[in-house]
Amino acid sequence: MSLKVEIEGVMLNVVSGYAPQVGCELEKKERFWSELDEVMESIPTGERVVIGADFNGHIGQGNTGDEEVMGKFGVKERNLEGQMVVDFAKRMDMTVVNTYFQKREEHSVTYKSGGRRTQVDYILCRRGNLKEISDYKVVVGERVARQHRMVVCRLTLMVCKKKRSKIEIEKKTKWWKLKKEECYEEFRQKFRQALGGQVVLPDDWETTAEVIRETGRKVLGVSSGRRKEDKENWWWNEEVQDSIQRKRLAKKKWDMDRTEENRQEYKELQCRVKREVSKAKQKAYDELYTRLDTREGEKDLYRLARQRDRDGKDVQQVRVIKDRDGRVLTSEESVQRRWKEYFEELMNEENEREKRVEGVNSVEQKVDKIRKYEVRKALKRMKSGKAVGPDDIPVEVWKCLGEAAVEFLTSLFNRVLESERMPEEWRRIPVALELGEKE
Repeated sequence: MSLKVEIEGVMLNVVSGYAPQVGCELEKKERFWSELDEVMESIPTGERVVIGADFNGHIGQGNTGDEEVMGKFGVKERNLEGQMVVDFAKRMDMTVVNTYFQKREEHSVTYKSGGRRTQVDYILCRRGNLKEISDYKVVVGERVARQHRMVVCRLTLMVCKKKRSKIEIEKKTKWWKLKKEECYEEFRQKFRQALGGQVVLPDDWETTAEVIRETGRKVLGVSSGRRKEDKENWWWNEEVQDSIQRKRLAKKKWDMDRTEENRQEYKELQCRVKREVSKAKQKAYDELYTRLDTREGEKDLYRLARQRDRDGKDVQQVRVIKDRDGRVLTSEESVQRRWKEYFEELMNEENEREKRVEGVNSVEQKVDKIRKYEVRKALKRMKSGKAVGPDDIPVEVWKCLGEAAVEFLTSLFNRVLESERMPEEWRRIPVALELGEKE
């Protein structure tokens, strides 16, 4: 059994095994070592390897002639099975960790049954990485298997600290502020001012869209572009902040002048801060529960559920991938290259095409123009709070502009139908297919 783990760009392979017992046939033992050889050969040379196994052999004390693979601190005399462990270590350029640390006999014996006390469980690592292991011992009293004791070692990986690439988060217009009445009215007013007081919107899409985006940035503001943190003090308010500041000043005053009056003042402020913190938390939770009961609060509920799910995962993002030969790639550049190769092959693969039906007569018919009531009905059915497209204009804007937006969109859609040409921005909008659709 083996496990591969990526730690700060270093691949660590942990291999576990159970060798045949002393009384088993030699053929069975050789088959075990042959399979273990195959496992080691499948691991790239540059990756770390730690083998922890019950080898059912005694490698013995002393290391005369075997200094490159073991230390002096073994247990008892070497037998045939122990020699197989040593031979394997020589073949794979590995070392037996147990033998490099002098311990009391009680912390070296891994197998204990009746009157027998010996060492058959070993930890092996690559010889070049032995310096990364600083300690080893047998944990007395922790039995992970019958008659065997837990064997542990302290491994400190020597890695090159990589400079993480800074994640650029796109700055977005705070369109969600349109839910506030004052922002709603201010946006409409500033937008009309930008059009020179006109009630009718310009005919071309590019001019109208740019005026909308520019007005939104000025009136509603733009996000900082930093990742939003899940703060524990989200319930914080100015009253709590002022009370805590007064408490700090009272504590400083009492530290400088230890009078009973200063002490009493500090204690009173301390109790007051606790009460205000409790009230602020309760008020914030009440507002949260009230908001979650609304239609707009459904999004917050799902967002909280997703955040809880992410927080409960040990690994939130996988940054490694295998190449053509099965080797694990860890660097950002190599991972991106591999994905590029994969999609180039996927998108350029030639597949058999279905034969087209010949001789089908096309039917031409007149398409009615789009009417205002259809646009008005479509806008009413569209949900607010959805993600914006490449044009960075949400549906809330068109709802905010009212009848002027209905007239503009109706005229624009009809021009697109007649000319069979759409604004360039629309070509970058992804089309969401229904389940089962192919085209």
